[in-house]
Amino acid sequence: MGLASETQRQSIQDLNQRGLLDDTLVVFCTEFGRTPGLELRGGGKDGRDHHPNGFTIWMAGAGLKKGYVHGATDELGYHALGEGHYVTDLHATTLHLLGLDNRRLHYPGRKRLEIDDGAVIHDILT
Repeated sequence: MGLASETQRQSIQDLNQRGLLDDTLVVFCTEFGRTPGLELRGGGKDGRDHHPNGFTIWMAGAGLKKGYVHGATDELGYHALGEGHYVTDLHATTLHLLGLDNRRLHYPGRKRLEIDDGAVIHDILT
């Protein structure tokens, strides 16, 4: 992750130096995490599986506490400790930071994307 993390650092630093970070929301995440350990499957198919129980995302910029770490996992990185959050909470928080209410957002003629509206994660907000 060296190249990606250096690029991320430079991008955040550039936004900050230009005075744009306070008005920009940066979210770096995937739709799921990966299992902490390597799974030896053989046949050249070794790897890590999908892992929804504890994974990392990072956010920076508009409306977020700087340098704040929220949440933790067990010593193996396998399970979230404490209350934990769902992806719908991340959606609600991101939309909130963009000035939108996730409970009112819908597309005419379509079902809602989520049954669980999620909750804004206020602990990470300034």
